[in-house]
Amino acid sequence: MNSTGGNARPGRPPRLSRERIAEAALQGDVATLTMRELATRLGVSHSSLYRWVPDRDGVLDLVSEVMVERVLPEDEPDDENWLDWLTRLAWAMHDEFLAVPGYAAHVARPHRHHPESFGRLRDRAVAAFRAGGADVRQAEENWALFGLGVVRWLAATGNAPKEPPFDRYLDTLLRGLACRDGDRGPLRHQAQFQGQDQRTSGTRAT
Repeated sequence: MNSTGGNARPGRPPRLSRERIAEAALQGDVATLTMRELATRLGVSHSSLYRWVPDRDGVLDLVSEVMVERVLPEDEPDDENWLDWLTRLAWAMHDEFLAVPGYAAHVARPHRHHPESFGRLRDRAVAAFRAGGADVRQAEENWALFGLGVVRWLAATGNAPKEPPFDRYLDTLLRGLACRDGDRGPLRHQAQFQGQDQRTSGTRAT
């Protein structure tokens, strides 16, 4: 993200930057965040904040850029690691989304998602399902079910403490998606699930 304003004086850092705005927004409940509250956190005037972001949706776009950067695994999915890659992605979403009050609920609600950041997330996840043997249509359907399923679990868990543990939910979700392959039979998953069962025998707590 570009952190220097076009009007910044040489040699003096700007009081505001896209990074500072996103960081301040992440310090509280994003579901109830207002522009006035954010300006107060940053120690700037309301009008100064509007010079950097047009509205609350613009702030949430910055937050989404940061969150997607945090959750995407650094490596690329391939036909050997695609299942592990999706598992790591889901757990990163679990850890990062739940660390920011209101964020999972915000993402779960129907709204205009930031096209660039969430587009990266979608493209990488679709590539993982493609690496597992899905065709283009099925990979896109799997991503929709996977992304929606994970986000809705995360959005609900704060209000429903009796939700099943995330590791069990994720395991069931991925096994179901791996078998959704129309007439072509299951994806490349059985041996990988068996290996993953051994690696995750000590499950993480939610």
